[in-house]
Amino acid sequence: MSFSSLGLSDEIVRATTERGYTTPTPIQIQAIPAVLAGGDLLAGAQTGTGKTAGFTLPILHLLSKNSPQNSPNRNAPIGRAPIRSLILTPTRELAAQVEESVQAYGKYLKLNSMTVFGGVGMTPQVRQLRSRVDILVATPGRLLDHVQQGTVDLSRVEILVLDEADRMLDMGFIRDIRRILALLPKQRQNLLFSATFSPEIKAFASSLLNQPTLIEMERRNVTADTVAQKVYLVDRERKRELLTHLIRQHNWFQVLVFTRTKHGADRLVKQLTEDRIPAMAIHGNKSQAARTRALAKFKDASLQVLVATDIAARGIDITDLPHVVNYELPNSPEDYIHRIGRTGRAGADGEASSLVCVDEHQLLGAIEKLIKQQLPREIVTGFEPDLHAKPEPIQNGRQNRQQQARGGHSNGQSRSRSAQPSSQKTAMRKGTGGSSKPNGRPPMPRLSSGQ
Repeated sequence: MSFSSLGLSDEIVRATTERGYTTPTPIQIQAIPAVLAGGDLLAGAQTGTGKTAGFTLPILHLLSKNSPQNSPNRNAPIGRAPIRSLILTPTRELAAQVEESVQAYGKYLKLNSMTVFGGVGMTPQVRQLRSRVDILVATPGRLLDHVQQGTVDLSRVEILVLDEADRMLDMGFIRDIRRILALLPKQRQNLLFSATFSPEIKAFASSLLNQPTLIEMERRNVTADTVAQKVYLVDRERKRELLTHLIRQHNWFQVLVFTRTKHGADRLVKQLTEDRIPAMAIHGNKSQAARTRALAKFKDASLQVLVATDIAARGIDITDLPHVVNYELPNSPEDYIHRIGRTGRAGADGEASSLVCVDEHQLLGAIEKLIKQQLPREIVTGFEPDLHAKPEPIQNGRQNRQQQARGGHSNGQSRSRSAQPSSQKTAMRKGTGGSSKPNGRPPMPRLSSGQ
């Protein structure tokens, strides 16, 4: 199977080959023809399996082959060139990553793209929006800022993509998404991509999508076979020492380290720097310039350690990233899957290590229950944990996660939106606006995984 056999244009296949990709992944084999067929799509696949190319490649093909005059919205008022595809992502880093893919795969096409997200000034974005933008990649908060200022027109969008939709619902973006949907034309193609297929995602999809094709490549909550997982048992006070020891002993480079809180990330960076291990942090309190700089240095391997909160769990795509370390286990076991999914991507091997103290034994148990496997334990000589240590309460960084990853105002935070529990998300299944979905929906046709 090749990309050309999927029906993509020669220009797109050429750009894809130049990126080093000649064989499509299973999700791409099924998603690309489904998108090219013009219908709605609900696609779920494990992180790192190529979902981004699964929608960017066929979108580029459709937009390049169909002129605006022949689009479903050809009767829209004539004016500046319309935004023809809108791609919504939960974080700035993911928006930048998706738009980078759009540019790379569309380099031989006469299509323009851009990103809008918070943490940077609006003026350059406003200036660019005045020119032709075929594909707009955006975070919900900043996009609504532009809507309020009248600097963006979404009335002629032909293809809508919700990328990492489960994360957007988890972060409380449902109200923003509903407001955005109300601004879109009713006749459009909707593509919903997600790393997990929770009941909330399926409920949301049923209110948005019109007779969609359903592609589910992996059973929910499965970690990749390409990731070797290990747990290091250690006392909480000695985690930093053990991390330094492991980095030096194994000569680790390009290590992505996750903490629960922004303060914890900054503190760990300071400690690693004192240990003469180059490290930088990326989280919601950092300016966009600082986040971009740290990520760029990490990607080009000039930075040894990048310390991140869960804002980066789905926004970092680094070829052959070798090591992910859970310095602190996440409060949500699902986030463990997203974190370690940063390594072992696209068939490459990776290693995920977790430093676990007595406080986190219940979190570890929840993770193992979710992934249905027991992770191997190891105790490093000289770092033996105190078997009589008493667990202490864990600071919950989850309540700040919505603020960490907001893509709205310049400080990265959105208006006063808060995350909603699953029961409230489920209740918001109606009134999505802009949906052409009729009542009495037929069941979704399911495609087999092919694996």
